[in-house]
Amino acid sequence: MADFLDNTPSDSKRCERAFLVGVQTHDMADGEGDELLTELVELVENLRIAVVGKILVKLRAPTPATLLGSGKTEEIIAEAKALNADLIVFDDSLSPAQQRNWEKASELAVIDREEVILDIFADRASTREAVLQVALARMQYSLPRLTRAWTHLSRQRGGGGGAGMGGEGETQLEQDRRLVNDRITRLKRELLDVRKQRGVQRHKRQRVPIPTAAIVGYTNAGKSSLLNALTGAHVLAEDKLFATLDPTTRQLQLRGNQKLLVTDTVGFIRRLPHGLVEAFKATLEEALVADFLIHVLDITTPNLAAHHATTLGVLKELGATDKRILTVFNKVDAATEAHIHRARLLAPDGLLISAHSGQNLDSLVDHCIELIADEFGSTEVFIPHSRHDLIARLHAIGHVQSEETTDDGVHLHVRIPPAQSAPFAAYVVAANAKKA
Repeated sequence: MADFLDNTPSDSKRCERAFLVGVQTHDMADGEGDELLTELVELVENLRIAVVGKILVKLRAPTPATLLGSGKTEEIIAEAKALNADLIVFDDSLSPAQQRNWEKASELAVIDREEVILDIFADRASTREAVLQVALARMQYSLPRLTRAWTHLSRQRGGGGGAGMGGEGETQLEQDRRLVNDRITRLKRELLDVRKQRGVQRHKRQRVPIPTAAIVGYTNAGKSSLLNALTGAHVLAEDKLFATLDPTTRQLQLRGNQKLLVTDTVGFIRRLPHGLVEAFKATLEEALVADFLIHVLDITTPNLAAHHATTLGVLKELGATDKRILTVFNKVDAATEAHIHRARLLAPDGLLISAHSGQNLDSLVDHCIELIADEFGSTEVFIPHSRHDLIARLHAIGHVQSEETTDDGVHLHVRIPPAQSAPFAAYVVAANAKKA
């Protein structure tokens, strides 16, 4: 089966010159199609493929055969060939039949945004879990497109193209389908084993009552840089899309000996292929089990509102909308007054920070402490001087709101994790319910 970007009908060399096609439909906001096309340029260039041209098409109604009308199809093919492109990339989704029709008419490789993102994820995957997840998503995507792959192979061997493949081709196609289905079954089984291992690791962490936060946000917003700045970690933080795919958890030391486990998650993107959302459920589960989320936004991006909406949309699909969300606008050191004004309109309570310069990171940590405190009920305890070991333990595992020393002992107002409250039960003076 041909590789996604190695399946041109004329030869087997990797595609190197791309012509991009964006689509603006009536249900999209003004300018949205152009923004997405600009984003597609960056996506394609992340695959080390040169963009030699692009066009934005205003689409009134999709055409079943090629998505666009026949006249526009011919125009795009002519322009792509005039620029010596060997690849046409659509920002919209193409059905397997539409993809085959475009390739037959153009004699060029034709892919859509989903294939581009799949290839980037495949290029970035490093750990076993990420590799398995990407492989599963690619196999599921390629299954209905096997006739396309076999058509290219047949044409390269001098066959008659996509029409009228003979019995040998049909036999090979059925073999390919069985191989892909078998591979999908194996990948699902292997992923299940990896997820079980992750579940065991998570259970071990949860037995120690340390609160957790997950950093989420649009790709390239600075999530990994923030994790590094907060925890002193050395997670890869590059200025490119999807630099890291796997969740990375590091410990943040807070005041009063408190600790917080902070996890960096994969970046979101508009029109994230549904298959990837499904395939990465295990990775994104870190957002589901976290006590709260830190939503990082690049304050300087011109697409701030769209990035904000995309992340919230993916969180909704994951079922994580009930989580407390701390909105953080990163890269404020490079922001203008206009950027700040726009951010305030989008999220008035959002924090303005810079992971690069460290600006306002102390304020972010303070807000994390308050969110942790809100997760537990408030308890008033009186500890005699003879049990200073319990006072030290309260500082280690809880959030001490106030502390007053008397002749007989120490009065404390604290928030204690329920699983760790038993040793202090005999010293409780009053307890309030957890905040709603």
